Amino acid sequence: MDAQFWDERYGGRERLFSGAPNGVLVAEAADLAPGQALDAGCGEGADALWLARRGWLVTAVDVSGVALRRAAVAGADVADRVAWQRGDLTAVPPPSRAFDLVSVQYFPLPRRADHAGLRTLLAAVAPGGTLLVGSHDPADLPERLEHGTAPGDYYQPTEIARLLGADWRVLVDESRPRNAPAPAGTHHTRDTVLRARRLR
Repeated sequence: MDAQFWDERYGGRERLFSGAPNGVLVAEAADLAPGQALDAGCGEGADALWLARRGWLVTAVDVSGVALRRAAVAGADVADRVAWQRGDLTAVPPPSRAFDLVSVQYFPLPRRADHAGLRTLLAAVAPGGTLLVGSHDPADLPERLEHGTAPGDYYQPTEIARLLGADWRVLVDESRPRNAPAPAGTHHTRDTVLRARRLR
């Protein structure tokens, strides 16, 4: 699932996703005071734009140039509040302790024995900041995904919760019914959600 994979997937249709922000983000971040946010795997930008229109300054990162160009057009009204960046967060880490919110929505973060990629995302959360991870419930996923990998190849929110140390307070770690229709051609009925605050 490299940049070419995602460019081809986004380029294959006029819009890949609904254009609405993810329900997990809306439910969990609406009460947060605006600050600096990192949207990991921002895609066509719906989450980043929702945050920016609520007063956040957003760094929105994705590997797909096609998706980022589409997002920038959609966000012309908040161009001064969103920095669209093409990059691979598993290879080039974001700034450490820089973000009041790190949002990781349906971002396929590959599991590694040393947890290196995950730890760079955790390190990006500032003291007092929030980590928010949303994913499809593994029970809704097939044993093999369309690109040949398995759900177990990627971190799930509850697994990330177990890896957080004493510097964190877990506020939400649960599976819940989706509050929006499943993407076309899928059968996702539940989301798994992690919300945690970095204490220091």
